Amino acid sequence: MPNPDELVAIDVHTHAEVSSKGCASLSAELDRAAGAYFKAEHRHPTLPEIAAYYRERRMACVVFTVDAESATGVPPVPNEEIAEAALASPDVIIPFAGVDPYKGRAAVRQIRRLVADFGVRGFKFHPNIQAFHPNDRMAYPLYEAIEEAGAIAVFHTGQTGIGAGAPGGGGVRLKYSNPMDVDDVAADFPGMRIILAHPSFPWQDEALAVATHKPQVYIDLSGWSPKYFPPRLVQYANTLLKDKVMFGSDYPLLSPDRWLADFAELPIKDEVRPKILKENAAALLGLTRSEG
Repeated sequence: MPNPDELVAIDVHTHAEVSSKGCASLSAELDRAAGAYFKAEHRHPTLPEIAAYYRERRMACVVFTVDAESATGVPPVPNEEIAEAALASPDVIIPFAGVDPYKGRAAVRQIRRLVADFGVRGFKFHPNIQAFHPNDRMAYPLYEAIEEAGAIAVFHTGQTGIGAGAPGGGGVRLKYSNPMDVDDVAADFPGMRIILAHPSFPWQDEALAVATHKPQVYIDLSGWSPKYFPPRLVQYANTLLKDKVMFGSDYPLLSPDRWLADFAELPIKDEVRPKILKENAAALLGLTRSEG
């Protein structure tokens, strides 16, 4: 695993959006809409390109895909490819995975196998694209497996750029990403560490409440330029949640270069800035010098 002493930052939210065979993890319509929404330039870097990109910047990155095959009919980038890329670039890539809650027992088996055989550290859920409420009991066997494995669950929260601007939003429904759904999950699985991904517009206060109330819930700041962060999010990051808020970019949709440049302009306390950029993530991910 990466050695945090050698890093300037840890990006806890990056996407593998194309497989080694060139297959994308989103439909063409959703992919075009996301690219237009974020004005992203290099939309489909390969996993080796992601590793080189972050190594050049002396950063590590958590990489995952989203498995929404049941809802969209599009298969994800194979989780095994991400795990193998992490084995090839252990100084840079921290492997997470995407699992489809509608796949039931097969998803549970996948979680256990990915952790045991590939060292995957966490699992990403995107309720909007996967079309499920996180507190739907259907998904609870998956959370049980994640908790038992000591892994982390990441939930997209708030509005999504996926489908934005497409007719009907590409069929993507925003109702699924209210952080209060995840509050139920945190209450029912107190041993499972959880990351609420993104500033959670229009439910920012809900996300701050959940992260303040549930000790195992964290927030990543990905998907938004920091210059657009709500003032209350900045206030909590500086105070009550200074040990639970983490840098994430949403690369390749938003570059870490842009994120970090804008973050430098925020009124973040000097003692809090390194926590957000690296230290909180290193603690959550269990990165130590001996693992490097």
